Amino acid sequence: MSRAAVLLALLVAAAATAPRRARAQAAPPAPHEDVAWDFMNLLAEKGLHDLSNERWNAYGQFTYITSFKLPFAARYTNLNGSVNSLSTDYERSFTGSFTLFFGVRLWRGGEIYFVPEAISLRPLSQLRGLGGSIQNFELQKTGSETPDVYRARLFYRQTFNLGGKRIDLDSNPMQLGTTVSSRRFVFTLGNFTTLDVFDRNNVTGDPRQTFFNMAFMTHASWDFAADARGYSWGAAAEFYWDDWAVRVGRMLPPTEPNTLPIDFRFWKYYSDSYEIEHQHSIRGRRGAVRLLAYYNHVRTGRFADAIAAFEADPGKNAASCTSFNYGSGNFNAPDLCWVRGPNNKWGIGINLEQMVAKDIGLFLRAMYSDGNSEVGAFNSADRSLSFGGVARGWPWRRPFDLVGIGFGLGWISDIHARYLAMGGIDGFVGDGALKQAPEGVFELFYSVNILQAIWIAADYQAIWNPGFNADRAGPVHVLSAKVHAEF
Repeated sequence: MSRAAVLLALLVAAAATAPRRARAQAAPPAPHEDVAWDFMNLLAEKGLHDLSNERWNAYGQFTYITSFKLPFAARYTNLNGSVNSLSTDYERSFTGSFTLFFGVRLWRGGEIYFVPEAISLRPLSQLRGLGGSIQNFELQKTGSETPDVYRARLFYRQTFNLGGKRIDLDSNPMQLGTTVSSRRFVFTLGNFTTLDVFDRNNVTGDPRQTFFNMAFMTHASWDFAADARGYSWGAAAEFYWDDWAVRVGRMLPPTEPNTLPIDFRFWKYYSDSYEIEHQHSIRGRRGAVRLLAYYNHVRTGRFADAIAAFEADPGKNAASCTSFNYGSGNFNAPDLCWVRGPNNKWGIGINLEQMVAKDIGLFLRAMYSDGNSEVGAFNSADRSLSFGGVARGWPWRRPFDLVGIGFGLGWISDIHARYLAMGGIDGFVGDGALKQAPEGVFELFYSVNILQAIWIAADYQAIWNPGFNADRAGPVHVLSAKVHAEF
């Protein structure tokens, strides 16, 4: 038996023997809530731990996702030496992640969190050919089929209560059980991901519990700063005033686009995020509206500059570049490697969530980015829209099952399309030519809760116009399955 199989068996046994948290027995949770982080609850039942006022906690998760891409037809693939097309052949992709979450209270309002993680992965087409609808949100731009172990997060959080109503925060990963005020200031500093603070959505929730496709994890066109694994270093401040919240943050970009090393010169290169949130209730059903804006000052290349450099000197093409590049062999195409330097990028988006029943929630995200420069850390889309719904299986007496349906669309700017049509490539897309079209995905999943703290999910995705290219319209059919355990 392999090491991975042994680990999975142990996790299944641990999750299966852990009792559900008492709060999950009382009423069906909202679609985003976890129901079985049980080790701490077990200690509490034995009188060894106070879940409402924790000094420390420890949790873990294991997720395995396997995907099968069926063959599809396309007019061309990797034309003229380009390298970023999605393969038209049958492919299998997978990820396996194992994460531990440790939290410790240092003093009143002061907490520190440490999160080690391991991941093994195999992407479709070496993670090339999909611009905003990558079929598995856990895929990273680095890694291999041999598990990599790394520090995902190490950050400090300080909360200053300013009065208002008492709010009880449940014990969860990266959250000590405690009581805070509805009016408070929260400061976070260290190694984490921008998504730990910004663009939360209580319907889509933790993607390990809901949608598989990256288009539903956050705005597909939000180029937030992160290393090739999705994490970075930085600081964020949050101000809560009853139903309102305001957030600002500065995170550090990678030294080169889509790579692992982080550039720590925060005064020179940075990614700033700004968010305002309002929580509301419609006929007793909770909802929220969030407006998000970002501004990057990073080292990237502009599409117009790459085109101008190539037209002025055809020797400055994709195949002849010796500095950082994505490996194109196209001698007749422009390349961003010739024009990288300090560059600005911005975007603005909206994030909506609304419960329409006690067990059904709807969501919508939409974002516009300027589209003048290459992706620095996330996906290649310049505009994006996603919407759908998630429900618990309460009506059919399966309250811990989840079902969801979603639609996602991504677009690129005209200058981005011109660059790709000339044969250029960016971090993820570039077929050697282009007939511009929106890239889209339809996803349907069902997640079955078994053995207390284990879920098994089946998922179907149809992706059309991969790489924003109608010449390769597809649709691309992807069948996936997931095993997720919490302990």
